[in-house]
Amino acid sequence: MAGGIFLRGLDRVLPHLHPRSPMREAEGIKTSWHRSVLLVSAITLHNIPEGLAVGVAFGAVAAGIPGVPEASSLGAAAALAVGIGIQNFPEGTAVSMPLRREGVAPGKSFFYGQLSAVVEPIAGVAGVVAVTLAQPLLPYALAFAAGAMIFVVVEELIPESQRGGYADLATMSLMVGFAVMMTLDVALG
Repeated sequence: MAGGIFLRGLDRVLPHLHPRSPMREAEGIKTSWHRSVLLVSAITLHNIPEGLAVGVAFGAVAAGIPGVPEASSLGAAAALAVGIGIQNFPEGTAVSMPLRREGVAPGKSFFYGQLSAVVEPIAGVAGVVAVTLAQPLLPYALAFAAGAMIFVVVEELIPESQRGGYADLATMSLMVGFAVMMTLDVALG
């Protein structure tokens, strides 16, 4: 719950705009930022829990915490990192394409798409440091990261995936993505 509440607080404060939304639907504190900056900040905001989850998983491996084999398996941490890395491709496109549609130059659109993920390694390092310095925090850190990611999925990804007449494709893609993540977990974990 704490991870979800934390992200909800950031969601209410940080100015951002979701892809394909009009400027009047910008969320967070009112600002004079351009639409492109608001779009990039929306994706950037929601990349924080992804980085935390990967960092906490690798932090558990580094800490070698006994009795938590699922959390401290190098294979499981690698599977999580690969899975999140795979989903970063469409996420970067979700930033770049709307910017390009608004007339932003191709190189600049690509750059902003990449820039939106820069918080992931930063949050990852924070997750590793938190877990390795404070082993008793591992279960809470994992729960915090999970809560934050659940917030993102329910608040942003599921509603967005059902817009634009592609609900069936989005639903089937979610199922395939889940199957890939489970396969990676079993194969590497």
